[in-house]
Amino acid sequence: MELRADICVYGGTPAGCVAAVTAHQEGASVILVEPGRLLGGMLGAGIKPLQDCPLPEAVGGLTKDVVFRFGNHPPDIVRGFHEWVADAGITVIFEHRVLSVTRNGERIDTIQLESAPPDEWGVPSPAAEPGEPCGVSASIFVDASYEGDLMALAGVPYRTGRESRQAFGEPLAGVGQITNWTPIDPYVVPGDSTSGLIPLIDEDHRLPIGSADGYTQAYNFRFYLTADMRHKAAITAPESYSPDTFELVRRYVEHIKSTSKSTDDQLARLRDIFPGWLNSGEYNYQRASLVTNAPVGVSHDYQDGDWNVRSRIWRHHIDYLRGLHHFLSTHPEVPEEFRRETAAYGLDADVFPETGGWPHQLYVRASRRLKGRYLLTHSDVLNQTDPSDAIGLALFGVDVYPARRIARHDPSTGRLGVATEGDMFIGGHMGTGRPYPVPYRAITPHKSDCGNLLVPVCLSATHIAYAATRMEPVFCVLAESAAVAATAAIRDRVAVQDIDTEQLRKRITERGQVLAWSPSPQESEPTG
Repeated sequence: MELRADICVYGGTPAGCVAAVTAHQEGASVILVEPGRLLGGMLGAGIKPLQDCPLPEAVGGLTKDVVFRFGNHPPDIVRGFHEWVADAGITVIFEHRVLSVTRNGERIDTIQLESAPPDEWGVPSPAAEPGEPCGVSASIFVDASYEGDLMALAGVPYRTGRESRQAFGEPLAGVGQITNWTPIDPYVVPGDSTSGLIPLIDEDHRLPIGSADGYTQAYNFRFYLTADMRHKAAITAPESYSPDTFELVRRYVEHIKSTSKSTDDQLARLRDIFPGWLNSGEYNYQRASLVTNAPVGVSHDYQDGDWNVRSRIWRHHIDYLRGLHHFLSTHPEVPEEFRRETAAYGLDADVFPETGGWPHQLYVRASRRLKGRYLLTHSDVLNQTDPSDAIGLALFGVDVYPARRIARHDPSTGRLGVATEGDMFIGGHMGTGRPYPVPYRAITPHKSDCGNLLVPVCLSATHIAYAATRMEPVFCVLAESAAVAATAAIRDRVAVQDIDTEQLRKRITERGQVLAWSPSPQESEPTG
């Protein structure tokens, strides 16, 4: 079977849905492809539309007018995306993922899709179902996936991992200082390095501070818990559970017990492990804790892995959380009060009913990044640049979760312990306090790499700049602009790199997009 449309959007993320509806509104025929069974990506899997948007007035277009109005309850958000796309009459291909890409010179001609339904908990299938692939041909393709798979299979160059500080003059880049150092012996036989590291600790590559490496920040689920038996889904131990897997947790619990100032302090520190940080009703990774509710040091294998690797890592996140819950509910060295508290929790099946209480989307914070015509760097985040082809604004701090957990000596005392590395939150939610422009060139490949592809999610940015730009409202804004650019390229019969960007900016401004930030009177006052 082969389908044809003016524009094919790959990825039913919030950005993908915005791109599809925008293209439809601009008069193009659209096919939307989603590898899972639900639309909405992370905005239907725990994150709220306005949660990572500290200045809503810097956002316009469909993001402000539609997405922000879907509410804060995940089922309502998912329903909102499904109804919105359905009302537009857009063809959606669910449970299919891109298998290969056929090119004709500098352009993508057709993508082949394989049928691969996720399992009952939303975990991607490691292998496709038997049968012939489905083909989709289009004039323009928009890769709105979190992984950038269409981009990669089209042979378009991309980055992964962390650049060095020297590469683009970014003082925050590369391997960082250790954080959360804790005096825990990391070896299977304490004091004996020949016995090997206990589970949940990475071998340290020992690259100097500021060096490039292949790591990226930790992923996790944004999950809901309840003790209400009416809608509680039990968190069961994984089949492969062994308390030995959580020896680091045991030693960390012992450290907390021996150093807590009070029972309340002890319980608070234990809750940082599980459930973690209560964000906006859902639980998130607590980066201030050495151990928390998600594994560390596995995301670098996911970003460029095949679906067998990704399925295993996705399942690992689930089984880690299941095993952690069981360990903290049953192990005799965990304080009894906390054991009872943890054991009472189950997943809230009312929040994610289609997937047994598990969020249908793993929070893939960063993956591949396009090597585009413009590279966002920390200088852009700091408003030290002024690109002329801005198609939207971004605003957030440099938000990076740990990339590794390693054995390391305390720099001040020389004592051996365990620490995390890679996490930072520079500038807080407000970043520099002023939104910065994202140029059209950052979502377009070089023309020689591909002339009919737009990439609003895995956009062209360094690891540091992406960490500030990677928020769902920003992806949605860029996706709306991308879809308008796609329809312009079709209308003018040109490559996406050759459209009239001034006309693009004019049209997206008419649609309500915000392309420049007007400073407040306090910001514009001269300083002494």
